Amino acid sequence: MTNQLLEFKEIIRSRQSSEQRKTDKQTRKLLLYLFTSTRGGFTRLRIIIHLLDQGYNTHQLAQKLELDYKAVQHHMKVLEKNNMVSKIGEKYGAIFYLSNFLEINIGALDEAIDKLDRKMNKTKIYM
Repeated sequence: MTNQLLEFKEIIRSRQSSEQRKTDKQTRKLLLYLFTSTRGGFTRLRIIIHLLDQGYNTHQLAQKLELDYKAVQHHMKVLEKNNMVSKIGEKYGAIFYLSNFLEINIGALDEAIDKLDRKMNKTKIYM
């Protein structure tokens, strides 16, 4: 997973525009919450990485990520509710794309990936 997170960081950095603007505090908090503070953060990050290049419907994402359709459907609802993705179409055939909001703030995902990496590699010691 750590290698995958490093790959994600490189992909995000390659997508950043040369005119990097500072992300506001609320956006930063939202991204950290969605991708590091909840149990499905890594899966949501995987979904975002797949949506960087093209749009997919829920079934296509489930196949690409090798996940259950209902799980992907849940994550898509969370991402859509938090304005991370935009949906074109209705019901089963709806295609999801990255929202303009996320495209503008894509650089802020860098910090979320770092925090997720630290969180996933932290070993718990019980005494």
